[in-house]
Amino acid sequence: MVPPSPSLLTAPRSDAEVPAYWQALGVPGLADIHVHFLPEPMLAKVWAYFDHAERNYGQPWPIHYRDDEATRLATLRALGVRAIPALVYPHKPGMAAWLNDWCTDFAARVDGAVHCATLFPEPGVGDQVEGSLELGARLFKMHVQVGGYSPDDPLLEPAWKALERTGAPVVLHAGSAPLEGEHTGPGAVAAVLDRHPELTFVIAHLGMGEYEAFADLAETFPRVHLDTTMAGTDFSNRFAPLTPAYVERLASLGDRVVLGTDFPNIPYPYAHQIEALHRLGLGDEWMRKVLWHNGARLLGLEDAGA
Repeated sequence: MVPPSPSLLTAPRSDAEVPAYWQALGVPGLADIHVHFLPEPMLAKVWAYFDHAERNYGQPWPIHYRDDEATRLATLRALGVRAIPALVYPHKPGMAAWLNDWCTDFAARVDGAVHCATLFPEPGVGDQVEGSLELGARLFKMHVQVGGYSPDDPLLEPAWKALERTGAPVVLHAGSAPLEGEHTGPGAVAAVLDRHPELTFVIAHLGMGEYEAFADLAETFPRVHLDTTMAGTDFSNRFAPLTPAYVERLASLGDRVVLGTDFPNIPYPYAHQIEALHRLGLGDEWMRKVLWHNGARLLGLEDAGA
């Protein structure tokens, strides 16, 4: 592969510098596929969990954007995020239905919101997914480690069939870092894809913990993508650094790598994720694809420009 041309741009070092960066790339904004908005009581519990990150993860995890919903929305819009997901995820049966109701309301009341939904391996999940799709959901979220389930659970079969048929992207956290779970790792994901090879999986965090194995899936299955959430940042480089050989693979997977950030639940400014991607040295065209084109394609934003 021909090495990318060095970028002449300077990576953003603060959130205020982010818009100038994507404008210099010639794209109309950022297509961030991994953003969280949650019901306020649930968000408070998530933040409380991260307050004890030193016990859970071995290092502090201060929430950088610990603001009210209106402020968080304004922050994303100022950064240039053109469509705003509200990724939610259940940790036990019975939660998905009310979380999906909340997402439907969020999509209706928030300008520029992406109508999201979630699912859990429980009776009726196929009907739930069909119902969410009929209401307009166009992005789904699953978290294997938090939910404590296998993507290959037989109960999920009708949901996989519906999602494969419609092509709706599923942001799937299945990697084993920073915390391994009973069902994390690429094995069960590969088993699902063997049966449903046209599923549009977006592997969160590049599959952190099993980078290479999830890259194998992206190279094997035509609609598997990888999102960049937290990858290459100073924070995650302490426990899951990207090797030079893997960065070369990312270059060749440029059409399958999608911007993700985990906003607001990150322990550093949003700009640092963009800076971390820039310093991989994969060139401006790769950055254009990752920051805008690939996510815009998955979220149906192609008509928004560039």
